[in-house]
Amino acid sequence: MPLLDHFHPPLHGPRRWEGFHHAWAANIAQHLNREVLPAEFFAESEISMGPTLEIDVATVELTNGRETSGTATATGTAVWAPAKPLIAFPVDFARLDVCEVRVYEDLGGSQLRAAIELVSPANKDRPGSRRTFAAKCAGYLKQAVSVIIIDVVTERTANLHMDLLEALEVSQAAWESPTQLYAVAYRPVPVQNHQSIEAWPETLTLGDALPVLPLWLRLDLCLPLQLEETYVDTCSGLRIPS
Repeated sequence: MPLLDHFHPPLHGPRRWEGFHHAWAANIAQHLNREVLPAEFFAESEISMGPTLEIDVATVELTNGRETSGTATATGTAVWAPAKPLIAFPVDFARLDVCEVRVYEDLGGSQLRAAIELVSPANKDRPGSRRTFAAKCAGYLKQAVSVIIIDVVTERTANLHMDLLEALEVSQAAWESPTQLYAVAYRPVPVQNHQSIEAWPETLTLGDALPVLPLWLRLDLCLPLQLEETYVDTCSGLRIPS
């Protein structure tokens, strides 16, 4: 099935890209769990588009069924009140979109091994958003977690691979997709006394099939991530015609 443009008419409008991204992430996780991952691994999708929780600034405590606030005492001890903050600034959490699949290894506790990132328009729209996205990916790599970035967003152009290199303070390894759409798999590798990053970039093109990417779970364990198969299943499940 050819890669479609989910961000412009005629597909965009009656079809929301958010719905497709959510379904694709869930489909990738299900495909990995059913057909790819060894028994000791499992995949979960993690999706957060915009604010999901509002917290009142006021602190409210229930005492004998009545609401109190301020510097009320707890078990006879006065609540400590710090000085006013020296710095306060607004933030826009609505732009911190997360649409990813996380792969864990069960070692008696869940150990994160890989993160598959589906880029959203909000990840690309401002320098700050791009830096935030790049910093998250750089943090994964620093913790020896492999990363795959998949960018099929045609609404905005940005080279998040270059933003990631900047976050890692790397001046080499520049790469840019001629179509502005791409997928890149990254693997952190220890080399003597330092870390090295290996990357497998793939150009994505509207109208073409999607590639197979290497999904690294350990230094000695790599599995195929079938983008085309999961993409076709997602489009079919959402009744999106080819």
